Amino acid sequence: MEIYDATIIGAGLAGLQCARLLGRRGFRVLLVDRKGSLDHRVHTTGIFVRKTLLDFDIPEDCLGPPVRHVSLYSPSHRELSLVSKHDEFRIARMGQLYDRYLSQCLRSGVQWLPATSYLDHSDLNGKLAVRLSTSVPATPVGRDRMLPSTFSVCTGYLIGADGARSRVAQTLGLDQNSEWIVGVEDVFTRVGIEGPPRLCCFLDPELAPGYIAWIAYDGVEAHVGVGGYPALFDPLTALEKFQTSVGDIIDLRNARQIERRGGRIPVGGVLRHIANAHGLLIGDAAGAVSPLTAGGLDPCMRLSTMAANVVAAFLETKNAKAIADYSGDLFRARFTSRLWARRVAGNLRGRRWVELACGGLRLPLVNKFAGHVFFGRGSFPDVEMGFTRQTCPAEVNSSLL
Repeated sequence: MEIYDATIIGAGLAGLQCARLLGRRGFRVLLVDRKGSLDHRVHTTGIFVRKTLLDFDIPEDCLGPPVRHVSLYSPSHRELSLVSKHDEFRIARMGQLYDRYLSQCLRSGVQWLPATSYLDHSDLNGKLAVRLSTSVPATPVGRDRMLPSTFSVCTGYLIGADGARSRVAQTLGLDQNSEWIVGVEDVFTRVGIEGPPRLCCFLDPELAPGYIAWIAYDGVEAHVGVGGYPALFDPLTALEKFQTSVGDIIDLRNARQIERRGGRIPVGGVLRHIANAHGLLIGDAAGAVSPLTAGGLDPCMRLSTMAANVVAAFLETKNAKAIADYSGDLFRARFTSRLWARRVAGNLRGRRWVELACGGLRLPLVNKFAGHVFFGRGSFPDVEMGFTRQTCPAEVNSSLL
């Protein structure tokens, strides 16, 4: 078996961030993803907030134009407009960003296995034998099916970055997400919409029960989507109805659809038990998503960076305290108010009540709270991560890649 210091299952933003940091520190890292190409089947809208852009090295050419304007709409499309003095958001070209981070991983010595799935693991003299299944190379079986080959690698530590329904969490005996919403969106170019780049958020419990519908427009691309509790709506039907209902705000008649995205978003907060002596969880697998806004990119970057430092310390010292410090209890207290807000949002069912609530947002004190939700800098606890923002030559010259 090939031997690795760490094996990371899942090459979304969380897995890529953790892999490139461990690779830069000289560890032998295996990065695995079931997709054959990272720019296919992207799940997230890709909205980065100002704090993330300031603290992390997101390549400039992977980001759309800055966004300062937010419009909040009631069920009857009464608009509440909020404008920040700062460039608050940027919508990333996520496929391009994934490929860029993967290139940095490879230059740091990370081994890459696409089109490969994690099956399980077993103890191997203090390390783990991780069993994987890949369809490349493969033997043809019938017309459309390929017979995957199954093999194992030896690893010192296992990292689960495999999404809201994490197989790694299950096999490691760690906590698993039990509350989530489902989102689906279409990405368009050539849309007709007035005004500067903006985020438009629509509160409508029929179209998006427990969450929102949205238009995220950066002047070039528009993401038009809906999200909500899966037991309460049909996402594709709601998306079609929503796109028909917002013709007064965005003109899609001549638009070109370039992509459809969708997936589960955990909204129960960071899980309590996210690490043990064999492995840990990052990203959606750890529940690292804001319960209220369902924003996950800032928590993803911060928790993944902390995890890279924890794993490095553990591999270097074999000190179990490094793992003990990586606990969901460090973060959950910060999310108490957002968890309560999530419960309230999840129980708002009638459009009339939501309309009244939206009217209340025009009151000065409540309006200030709305501005704090959208423009506040506190997305994820500033835990001690041992991380300093650095730009390597490859990132300075990222436009050459």
